[in-house]
Amino acid sequence: MTAPPQARRRPEQATGPLAGLLVADFSRVLAGPYCTMLLADLGATVVKVEGPAGDETRHWMPPSRDGEATYYLSINRGKRAITLDFDDGEDLALARALAHRADVVIANFKPGGLTRFGLDYEAVHAANPRAVYVSITGFGADSALPGYDVLGQALSGLMSVTGAPDGEPTKAGVAIVDVVTGLHAGLGALAALRHRDATGEGQHVEVNLLSSALSALVNQSGAYAVAGVVPERLGNDHPSVYPYGPFPTADGELVLAVGNDGQFQRLCLVLGIPDAATDPRFLRNADRSTGREALRPVLERALAAHPATEWEARLTAAGVPCAPILTMDAAFDRARALGLDPVAHAGVERVPGVRHPISLSATPPVYPLAPPAADADRAWVRRLLDDPVP
Repeated sequence: MTAPPQARRRPEQATGPLAGLLVADFSRVLAGPYCTMLLADLGATVVKVEGPAGDETRHWMPPSRDGEATYYLSINRGKRAITLDFDDGEDLALARALAHRADVVIANFKPGGLTRFGLDYEAVHAANPRAVYVSITGFGADSALPGYDVLGQALSGLMSVTGAPDGEPTKAGVAIVDVVTGLHAGLGALAALRHRDATGEGQHVEVNLLSSALSALVNQSGAYAVAGVVPERLGNDHPSVYPYGPFPTADGELVLAVGNDGQFQRLCLVLGIPDAATDPRFLRNADRSTGREALRPVLERALAAHPATEWEARLTAAGVPCAPILTMDAAFDRARALGLDPVAHAGVERVPGVRHPISLSATPPVYPLAPPAADADRAWVRRLLDDPVP
């Protein structure tokens, strides 16, 4: 359970590459909070503003940890929290004061939703022209369609290329469009801050789920943009590289990722099928991609001779990229075995979470604060806004 505000650590001086930046976080659910957590890990002071009902993810259970939703805990460490009712004059004044003080304002309300409160980009920019204002929407400033990740997956074409060829369109196993949009929001904020540092002027950064998803579809969306090709579902196969996906072995599946001709030749030698390496049907990657129906049974027969763990060891030693399909617990074990130390503990409460994905040699990520309870830092935020020194 997250400790009350008086028990939470308040470092005298922030550390990290973004130390000294104040982020007013008027976002909720995933894309915005994920973005601001990453900024907090890098040293920014993030104030999470919630309405009276709180961030929806506080209630998205199961699973939970000590009565708190793991969804919320996964994306809100490192922040201060204050609950503000914008229909209350005093609370609205606090919200405006925070936005007028902030270096970065991040909001994911529906387009126009903050205008009547004087918290839209134009109003904030007029009062605080140095602020970088990041708007996260579902489908752009002209659409009122709610920004739910699954809608982004559907409308972007992501679901159309995910799943078995003879099955139904399938969403990804995580809200990946929200995550990518959060990353784009952070990248846009940092780019605008660079400009602000050079010119003294903030600007409006706009990101949306649909544009982020189309960008993240890379070669699939690029196939259409560049050549007019509409990609289709291939299950676990890659449209341009083969073999590239899971194959059955004696006791389970092993993922092969054979990205070039040399790797394929080594694969054939380890599997004991040297003739396949010289077969004209499989010589080059383009040949293997078009001839995958003929190649697949050759590989499956060979792989059936030994279990996945044995093949992994032998193929890895030969320089052939491969991996077993792991469950989440095994994935964390594998990361630890690789020295990646995947878990970080936040605050004096040592609330566990996934470590920041970026390593910095001089200014590493920091985790001084656990995910805050609702309105845990009202007094702290008031003191911040009363302080004449940013």
